[in-house]
Amino acid sequence: MKVRMYRFLPVTEVEGPGRRACLWVQGCSIRCPGCFNPHMWHPDGGRMVAVEELLDQIPCAPAIEGVTFLGGEPFDQAPALAELGRNVQFRGLSIMTFTGYEYETLRASDCPGYQDLLEVTDLLIDGPYVREWPDHRRPWVGSTNQRFHFLTSRYRDLEPHLSAIRDRLEIRLGPDGSVWINGMADVAALTALRRDLNLRLHWRS
Repeated sequence: MKVRMYRFLPVTEVEGPGRRACLWVQGCSIRCPGCFNPHMWHPDGGRMVAVEELLDQIPCAPAIEGVTFLGGEPFDQAPALAELGRNVQFRGLSIMTFTGYEYETLRASDCPGYQDLLEVTDLLIDGPYVREWPDHRRPWVGSTNQRFHFLTSRYRDLEPHLSAIRDRLEIRLGPDGSVWINGMADVAALTALRRDLNLRLHWRS
């Protein structure tokens, strides 16, 4: 099986609990207005990667404690991600999945792979991004309608303490001079950061 992938990070500390690998999938059928990642919407972008190839790139514990699926829309590629998730959990790692669908819709669906992907997910964050309802209190989410579903006991201890976990950003410089930013921040803060980085990079050139 193959995943249409936009980006993969073997280690990050801002895309869920602890140190995690992170897979951004390419393609989204929901396309929320104001989405942070509209470049991941088109179903023909990114590149196709075999599940086995991705598994080879995922570190083992204790280097990381889990893998995060986001995008894009992970449930648009549910069968392949469920297969990847099963292999990841066999290694003792956790799975965190973001989706623009609501949990109840996923649970009632007979779309291929939906139930399988839910079965391997420890922590699900659901719901479309609504730019008019920004969330500055909880980590990893963009709007207040989005919900945390602790589908296993793995992260249930975090539930009463979510407001104490702060969002953070990671900034990486590529060998070609490209700048990669991941993590969660409000749109105004990201816009200001990108503007400042552009000014600094221009000044140094």
